[in-house]
Amino acid sequence: MVAIGVYARLMKHAEAALACLAVDPAVMLMIVGFLMFIITFCGCVGSLRENICLLQTFCICLTVVFLLQLTAGILGFVFADKARDRVTGMINNAIVHYREDIDLQNLIDFGQKEFGCCGGVTYTDWSQNLYFNCTQGNPSRERCSVPFSCCILSADKQVVINTMCGTGMQHLQYVEAGDHIYTNGCIDKLVNWIHTNMFLLGGVALGLAIPQLVGILLSQILINQIKDQIELQHYNLKHRFDPWS
Repeated sequence: MVAIGVYARLMKHAEAALACLAVDPAVMLMIVGFLMFIITFCGCVGSLRENICLLQTFCICLTVVFLLQLTAGILGFVFADKARDRVTGMINNAIVHYREDIDLQNLIDFGQKEFGCCGGVTYTDWSQNLYFNCTQGNPSRERCSVPFSCCILSADKQVVINTMCGTGMQHLQYVEAGDHIYTNGCIDKLVNWIHTNMFLLGGVALGLAIPQLVGILLSQILINQIKDQIELQHYNLKHRFDPWS
């Protein structure tokens, strides 16, 4: 993970994509990978060498990670409106920088096709983009259009996708445009997907939490066993030469 982060940071200069995110994904990969290495190193070496210090470090780190995940989940649920506004802002920034980074463009196209949506709140959000802006003085050939990923494809799989199918769609009214493109925004589609797959997301969260809790429990058990062995050794040394004491 660290190697992937370093490679992405050195080889990929995605200033447009970074403008849409709070942190650099490459830097985040390096930080997470480094922390994972430290935690697993403490757990592995601590258990092999029966080192209480390393095992306690492993246990504390796992506890902190678990509590951070739990806190993030609770805050996301309590402040759902603020989280929604934050995601809306990120999507709007991504729309603005759509043509400036090919990876960001592919990500947006994939999301719109997968969820059957267009824009953040509605399809006219694409007017925020310089190329799709609907102002009269915009010289772009894509003026008042939307990306092809907004288009409703026919039932039969097309061999060649018409990438100009979104031309002029912002000129049309909501109902009329709905015959050709997805008019609902991706925010509502994403919220509906989360509500529909709540049990799946809960299962994933539980699957992440159980190994952490098991690791905390086992490390604490091992620490107690090591302490008991140390106390037993001290007792045996003390009474080796004086069995009556």
